[in-house]
Amino acid sequence: MSAPAPAATSQLQTAPGAGFGIYVHWPFCRAKCPYCDFNSHVRETVDHARWRRALLAELDHYAVGTNDQPVTSIFFGGGTPSLMAPETVAAVIERIAHHWPLADDLEITLEANPTSVEAAGFAAFRAAGITRVSLGVQALDDAALSFLGRQHSAHEALAAVDVARQHFSRWSFDMIYARPEQTVAAWTAELTRALAEGPAHLSLYQLTIEEGTVFHGAWRRGELATPGENRAADLFEATQDVLFAAGRPAYEISNHARPGEECRHNLTYWRYGDYVGVGPGAHGRLSLRGDAGTPRKVATRQHRAPEAWLAGVESNGHGSREHRDIETPERLTEMVMMGLRLRAGVERTAFRRELGAEPEDVLPATALRHLIEGGFLELDAKALRATDTGRQRLDALLARLLA
Repeated sequence: MSAPAPAATSQLQTAPGAGFGIYVHWPFCRAKCPYCDFNSHVRETVDHARWRRALLAELDHYAVGTNDQPVTSIFFGGGTPSLMAPETVAAVIERIAHHWPLADDLEITLEANPTSVEAAGFAAFRAAGITRVSLGVQALDDAALSFLGRQHSAHEALAAVDVARQHFSRWSFDMIYARPEQTVAAWTAELTRALAEGPAHLSLYQLTIEEGTVFHGAWRRGELATPGENRAADLFEATQDVLFAAGRPAYEISNHARPGEECRHNLTYWRYGDYVGVGPGAHGRLSLRGDAGTPRKVATRQHRAPEAWLAGVESNGHGSREHRDIETPERLTEMVMMGLRLRAGVERTAFRRELGAEPEDVLPATALRHLIEGGFLELDAKALRATDTGRQRLDALLARLLA
C-alpha cells in the first residue's frame, strides 16, 4: 500500500539520550552467504546513478515532519554497502545534511566485506564522509570462512583490517562462533588473534540456523549439526570472559567495546530511540506529536524487493509499504525486547516516556517477581535490566515476561 510521510504538522519528539539515526539499506551482494537471512540480493548489474537518485528521493520524503532534530548517526547497511559507489555515499550524506541538523559528534558507519577489492575503496569512502567502518570478517580460519561461504581468506581479512586502521579512527569487525565442531579452546585462540589487531569494538554472534537459508535446508536434511546447548553456552561464557579481560565488556548481548566506543547508531535502536529507514526493506520508528499534542509512535517499512522499492520511489517519491501507529502493548514489547539486550537495561524514564507508567505498572507482577527472585532480572530506582544469567537466556526470559 502507499504510505504517506509524517504529516507536516507533526513534530519529531526524540527520546532524550537515545539519539536520532538514519539507516540506509543497500541490498546488493556479490554472493549470498548460506547463513544469511538479511534482505540481500545478487544482481549481475546495478544502475548506480538510478539507485542514487532513488535513495535521495526517499530521504526527501522522510525529511517532512522529522527535520527538526539533529542526526546523531547514519548507518549504511546491507547487503554489502561497500559495493556502493563512493559518490552515492557522499550524495546521501550531503542530502541528509541539507534536510537535518547534524550533531557535532555525528557517527557515520559503513558495513564492508574485507576483500582486497573493497578495502581498496576505503580511502574514497573516508573522503565521502564515512567516519566508522564495520568489517564482516566472520572468522580467522580459512576452512571456517569457506564453510560460511565468505569470499575472503583470513590473510585478506587481516589485511583489510590494517587498511581500515589506516583510514578510520573508529572501526569494528564481526565474527561468528558456535560453528560445527568448534571447541572452546579453538574459539578462544581465534578471539585472542582477533584482539591482537586492537579493535575497540567487536560484534560476536552465535551461528543461528534461519529459515529460508541454505544452512536451514542442510540442517533439515541432517547434513549440518551445530553445537548443542551446553557447548553453545560454554562458548558464550568463554566469549564474555575473554572480552571482559581484554577491557571490552559486553554492552549488549553480542557487542563488546571499550567504554566510549559503543556503536552509537545501534544504541539508538536498543534504547528505543527514533530513526528513519530508507532503501529496500528498511524499517523506521518515529515518535511524533501533532498539533493536538497527542503522542504517536509510528512504524515505517519499505518494500523489501529491490525492484518493487525502486518502482515505488520512481512513481510516488518513496517505497514505503507500511506507515502505522504502534499501540501501547506492542510498544511495551518492542521497548523491552530491545532494551533488555543491553547491559544497562531499560531505564524507568523510557517506561514513563513511552507508556506513561512504571515497569511495575505494565509488566505482569508474578512473572516479574519470579524472574527477579530467580536471579534473571534486576529492578531498581534507575532501570529494569537482565542479569548476566538472564541475558544468556533472554529468549526464554522475554517469553515469560511478555506472555
